[in-house]
Amino acid sequence: MPIGIRPTNDFAFKKTFGTVENKSVLISLLNAILNLPVPISDVTLENPFTVQDFKEDKLSILDIRATDSQGAIFDIEMQMANVPGMPQRLVYYGCKIYTEQLQSGEDYRELNPAFSICIINGLLWSDSQQVHHAFRLTDQRSGRTLTNTLGIHTIELGQHQLTESQLATAGPLDCWLYWMKYADQYDAKDLESLFPKSEMLKATQTIEKISEITEDKLMYDSREKAIRDETWRLNATFADGEAKGIEKGIEKGIQKGIKQGNKNGKIELVQTLQQILLLDPTSSAILSQQSIAQLDQLAQQLRLQIQVRNS
Repeated sequence: MPIGIRPTNDFAFKKTFGTVENKSVLISLLNAILNLPVPISDVTLENPFTVQDFKEDKLSILDIRATDSQGAIFDIEMQMANVPGMPQRLVYYGCKIYTEQLQSGEDYRELNPAFSICIINGLLWSDSQQVHHAFRLTDQRSGRTLTNTLGIHTIELGQHQLTESQLATAGPLDCWLYWMKYADQYDAKDLESLFPKSEMLKATQTIEKISEITEDKLMYDSREKAIRDETWRLNATFADGEAKGIEKGIEKGIQKGIKQGNKNGKIELVQTLQQILLLDPTSSAILSQQSIAQLDQLAQQLRLQIQVRNS
């Protein structure tokens, strides 16, 4: 019988990776993601898992924060979906984690590296099939990187296409991501056969216990309901705002077409529709190379995508 517990549920995620007894599980995941020159050997959890966290706030994003023996900070969270402004949010919180280390008057040299990791149960960038992005402060011209400062990592589970038949030759990160996506669909014995390493065995045992322990299962179910309700609310709000936004956006494009010339207005309309779909707008320089007929066709395709998504 399948375990039926999704590791992407934030209650299950934090209980699996955010408890003192599962410290080795967190270390394994961090090493798989960061692939540092010197692997992490030990961490101290700064905000260990407690059931009370979830009882008090049913919708907050509960991250896991840990430090290693050298003082490096690791912050990892599970996001159920992409939301507008996500890249900016990641930068904001990454910088916050880094700067909060110092008190007034302390030496900048006392700052330790900080790593902010966001696992998204969906897509962040639709124009790329890359699963894992690792951002560092790097000079574009020379390639020089400000090492031992801030690193921001994003992992899009929606981009991860590994199949079960590929697990035998897969690396640690691929194995962890497959486990996160599909563990709920396997029974415990099959999972243990697929992922026999000790840290992954412990992770499997953790979600299996959630399915058996009354209080944990009730808390897991309450989180699932809260996530569904919040998703419904956001979708309803978005659909209402989108209908109004499409009307205003199209009108805006038409008006700009009148003021700036037909082609410029069509470019603006395409960019507006892309923003409604949460896509990065194509630059005006690239769109200007298209004919008016091609721009009309692209705008029509974008309208159809909006209709399909809302159907």
